[in-house]
Amino acid sequence: MWTAESRTFVGDFGAGQALSDEQYAFLVPLIPPAKPGGRPRTTDMRRLLDGLFYLVRTGCQWRHLPPPPAFPPRRTIYGYMRAFADAGVWESIRHHLVVMLRERDGKEPSPSAAIVDTQGVKTTEKGGRAATTRPRRSGAASVTSRSTPAARCSA
Repeated sequence: MWTAESRTFVGDFGAGQALSDEQYAFLVPLIPPAKPGGRPRTTDMRRLLDGLFYLVRTGCQWRHLPPPPAFPPRRTIYGYMRAFADAGVWESIRHHLVVMLRERDGKEPSPSAAIVDTQGVKTTEKGGRAATTRPRRSGAASVTSRSTPAARCSA
């Protein structure tokens, strides 16, 4: 549970938007366990998720992620983010959230209909690059080339 002492790790970086106990309890079963064998996992998964959500929420660059102790090192967060993507963890979390929200709103867990819009991209019958128009090149020289004198060699 978050205490005043543990929240000081996040400080102003989280702007009070760290995962609540309820939110983290929902995500815990969806996070894969540490791999068997080798070193045990030492990364605090709650702080790792707080760091990832901080990046998404603020749109900051990886290099500007607040350093430890606010969040784990950025390379650790990035490595877990990629591993979770490869293992399908993000899709699983998304699916569980969608089902939960649909059931909360009194709807069926999965949608019964979808709309597909076919007017997105127009092309010629051939398709491919022939559908795009190439830009015209101006016949006049650029201002830079006119203002720069030609180099001359004296013999």
